Amino acid sequence: MPARKLKVVVTRKLPDPVETRMCELFDTELNLSDQPMTAEELVEAMGRADVLVPTITDRIDSRLLSRSGERLKLIANFGAGVDNIDVATANARGIIVTNTPGVLTEDTADLTMTLIMAASRRVVEGAEVVKAGEFQGWSPTWMLGRRLWGKRLGIVGMGRIGQAVARRAKAFGMQVHYHNRKPVSPRIAEELGCTYWESLDQMLARMDIISINCPHTPATYHLLSARRLKLLRPHAIVVNTARGEVIDEGALANMLARGEIAGAGLDVYEHEPAINPKLLKLPNVVLLPHMGSATVEGRIDMGEKVIVNVKTFMDGHRPPDRVIPAML
Repeated sequence: MPARKLKVVVTRKLPDPVETRMCELFDTELNLSDQPMTAEELVEAMGRADVLVPTITDRIDSRLLSRSGERLKLIANFGAGVDNIDVATANARGIIVTNTPGVLTEDTADLTMTLIMAASRRVVEGAEVVKAGEFQGWSPTWMLGRRLWGKRLGIVGMGRIGQAVARRAKAFGMQVHYHNRKPVSPRIAEELGCTYWESLDQMLARMDIISINCPHTPATYHLLSARRLKLLRPHAIVVNTARGEVIDEGALANMLARGEIAGAGLDVYEHEPAINPKLLKLPNVVLLPHMGSATVEGRIDMGEKVIVNVKTFMDGHRPPDRVIPAML
């Protein structure tokens, strides 16, 4: 008799090739409507699943996990970040948590550079003028932005994505600086020609552009606080493609409105999907709908990682992308 297939519940609609393969391998329950599950629906799903496949929009905290029942043994997150899951509580209850690291590095770095260029060259402002039919012709002093060549880029978080951003920035002739928990290896430092700052405050005060590329953890909540934002130069630009909670969004909006910071490019928000109303009204801000990983290739790669983790677990082995609290 063939072994019983694992019951896998998927909380959101995934790319068709991913869902098809999951249905072939597992007893898979899909969410074809793509409507986010409520807390009660998540509890019910955990009660009937061997494996839950949530996304970063599903908040699986200790309260929900305490009601998960005995059947759930694996949470295979469709996403690199796991700040939506109480990993420590899951581990304490004997539930393994996995994620999908690495596959979104290049896509997120691409979008980071897109925001750096768009904010520096006022691309969205210019496009809106054209769309509104207000373009009156070229002028030598109109719609002036700033060139990237020679500018100092300060990267906050020099992991995979931070390093990928640094490689792109170097190709644009930018001077790469970074703050991280520890310096990168000498080999990477030589390749990128980057300068390490142990003090985040000192780096922020000297940069032209700041790129946030660190995860959201208790230690990085409001890492760019109101106090630190005030260290930035008036011509500085802040770009965030990591997690909104890393920046004090209210303080950032107020400083942008007062002209104390030149501009910002944001793909993530502190209270997502809600966005500070002040940001929506500012012309010097480029706002995107959390699309850093939104490529066909990237999302399929994420799904394949989820499948590998679930299949490895089903075969009785340690999933390759297991997350443990010490890693956070």
